[in-house]
Amino acid sequence: MSNISLKTLNGPSLEFELADLSALSGCKLIAPNNPEYDARRAIWNAMIDRRPGLIAVAGSEQDVVSVVEFAALHGLLLTIRAGGHNIAGLALRDGALTLDLQDMNAVKVDRAACTAAVQPGARLSDVDAATQAHGLAIPTGINSTTGISGLTLGGGFGWTSRKFGLTIDSLRSARVVLADGRVVVASKEENSDLFWALRGGGGNFGVVTQFEFDLHPVGTEVYAGLIVHPLSAAQSVIREMQEEVARAPDELTIWTVLRKAPPLPFVPESWHGREVLILAFCFIGDPSQVSTATDGLRGIGKPIAEHASMMPFADWQKSFDPLLTDGARNYWKSHDMPRFNEGAVQIIEEAVSSLPSDECEVFFGHVGGMATRIEPYATAWSNRNPHFVVNVHTRWRDAADDEQCVQWARNLFEALEPFALGTRYVNFIPEGDEQDEVQNAFGPNLDRLMKVKNQFDPENLFRSNINLAGPSAGGPPVELPA
Repeated sequence: MSNISLKTLNGPSLEFELADLSALSGCKLIAPNNPEYDARRAIWNAMIDRRPGLIAVAGSEQDVVSVVEFAALHGLLLTIRAGGHNIAGLALRDGALTLDLQDMNAVKVDRAACTAAVQPGARLSDVDAATQAHGLAIPTGINSTTGISGLTLGGGFGWTSRKFGLTIDSLRSARVVLADGRVVVASKEENSDLFWALRGGGGNFGVVTQFEFDLHPVGTEVYAGLIVHPLSAAQSVIREMQEEVARAPDELTIWTVLRKAPPLPFVPESWHGREVLILAFCFIGDPSQVSTATDGLRGIGKPIAEHASMMPFADWQKSFDPLLTDGARNYWKSHDMPRFNEGAVQIIEEAVSSLPSDECEVFFGHVGGMATRIEPYATAWSNRNPHFVVNVHTRWRDAADDEQCVQWARNLFEALEPFALGTRYVNFIPEGDEQDEVQNAFGPNLDRLMKVKNQFDPENLFRSNINLAGPSAGGPPVELPA
């Protein structure tokens, strides 16, 4: 390993020799000249191509402590890489010391207590594999390659959130390495302010080395499927979809995807590659109640195709994985919407009629049921009203298409702004928007979050995130390096 150059929090770099890195000896150290370097710095969004000065792969909580203490001692720019799924690529910064948690991915289920201890490098597939062995689940997201850390710290919602709440609503406690190297437990009983902030406030406060979650009985099979409609029916289908969502039991979740039809075997070949509206749904209740719960949904309009059945829940959790694989270029813009009136639907329909690439889509994820029965100040996630999270998701392969794909997303986002609530889901904020969106992401909880930030990370060591520090928090200005 040659000399290592690491960027500091103030911008200039410091040079380190191998002997200077002895404090990190517990970690696997990967420098830019290491054959593993490119694989270790690769993250989900191929649009992000950054080169850390050094990657420290942790295998234990003590390794995490060593990296955090080393970064704090030398005033180094530190980034935290867990699942690497964040759209803005906040796990990486050029010249930074990157703490890589991927190898800390164990999930241990306590069946008697109905809890799970989850390490920060675990992905949703790891969580589902361990919990579904007992017919249990944590309410998480819809893509099995997503990391549990970023999902949880940002809030987390998916197919079971109407029944069991957000991911953070099932969090019992967390072990956290603070900026000064101390390890604390955050829960309702211990460090309760920190626990409050971790539930939706992002990675601003420390490095979580273990999450403890409550588990919920889901069983091993659910009734789920896809109903495909022509895009031309968007006005009537979305109107009726909203009516169904409003009266649906908590056990039924309905999402909407507008895109070009993928070549699924149940979709007529003549529709492959044409613009469609897909109603995706999952029912996690009593199988004898499937018909009662889903007949209204399945009676909407005149579908092109439908595929629904009882299936393993873990398989349904992976159903969108083929559309969200690593290696593509991605850019997102997101709104929270109360409803869709005719004007909003027309704007979306026109945009989907002119997708800039075949992989682009717009989806509506509904947040309702149990997730909305918690007081808005109970956790850092503040928007507890029923709403749709609208993600304008551009996805493409060629860097030459960057400008047109990004601009398409921005244009649709701006056109929908008059219909939106003004709040944002923190995990859907793209690169370049981080600082501008802090108020929208945290809303009425921002002041309290900034106080917790100043208490636990006054020097803003943990800044490669949707960052809270600023003059009013007593910390340095929010200035993320390139």
